[in-house]
Amino acid sequence: MAEPKSTKPYLIRAVYEWCADNGYTPHISVVVDSRTRVPMEHVRNGEIILNIGPEAASRLKIGDETIECTVRFSRVARDLSIPIAAVTAIYARENGEGMSFKRNENATGPDPGGGAAAVNPKEPPKRGGKPDLRRIK
Repeated sequence: MAEPKSTKPYLIRAVYEWCADNGYTPHISVVVDSRTRVPMEHVRNGEIILNIGPEAASRLKIGDETIECTVRFSRVARDLSIPIAAVTAIYARENGEGMSFKRNENATGPDPGGGAAAVNPKEPPKRGGKPDLRRIK
């Protein structure tokens, strides 16, 4: 049986759509590696935050493997290519609501977890009882 596809690109598209439906500005946090095509002069500590809202990004395509779009930096249009594995969060600028993902130390390959990050990966899983869900901002 084939390995199921990662849920990460589906979740990114869902949060993007939620932001658009509510008039929020979607931003993504990206860990920059050799496969990430972004303006390097805007990268800080190996990461970049990008506005991917309809006002900022044109020709946006959130695929299963990459996010591609054209964004203006200092009035110059730049084509971006971001591997889905390099995305660590997508959220609304206005209220910080969204979703974060495991930081993949080897971002050049597929996301091994394929989904949302645990609330605290070092904390052992809780046994039995009621599910414990917390909102993370």
